[in-house]
Amino acid sequence: MKSIAIFCGSALGTDPVFEKTARLTGETIASQGKTLVYGGGRSGLMGVVADSALEAGGRVIGVIPQGLVDRELAHPELTELHIVTNMHERKSMMSELSDGFIALPGGAGTIEEIFEQWTWAQLGIHLKPCAFLNVEGFYDDLIQFIQLTAEKGFSRTRFTETLIHSNSIATVLALFESYAAPEPKWSSRDQEALVQLDS
Repeated sequence: MKSIAIFCGSALGTDPVFEKTARLTGETIASQGKTLVYGGGRSGLMGVVADSALEAGGRVIGVIPQGLVDRELAHPELTELHIVTNMHERKSMMSELSDGFIALPGGAGTIEEIFEQWTWAQLGIHLKPCAFLNVEGFYDDLIQFIQLTAEKGFSRTRFTETLIHSNSIATVLALFESYAAPEPKWSSRDQEALVQLDS
């Protein structure tokens, strides 16, 4: 696994541990010789994770829409900066450039980005791992909700059980290396289950 995509807040958040974890994340990715792929911004946790990876001698690729560049939000010192037309292109390119996806604390954009990649993994559009870096229990309620969707029959347990979550970036990266993608949705297993329900 050579490239890791990070989704995270463009703000620092209210707890200093968020910034500390973002810094450790960038340093760890760089120290393992992996490339950091992220949204290309210079503010908030986005800027911290990029700066820390660069300071540790790592390679950092940013992908940012032109509209955000126009607002002077692009990081000026990245290894590579790809400027795209819109958010859809941004997410598609980040997916193509990355071997795995991690969500650090963030807001609506962070949640939307990691959920889209997780959805694509379920559909077999890609077979890459997705994870929540669950800093100080930030994602506890969301993880509980995800488990509820399986309990209520709206998700397959093979997808919820292979969604990685840990409070340790080292653990997440180690689990990425041993990740085995589940069988995609609407596979023969799902078709057999539908036949049984209809019979």
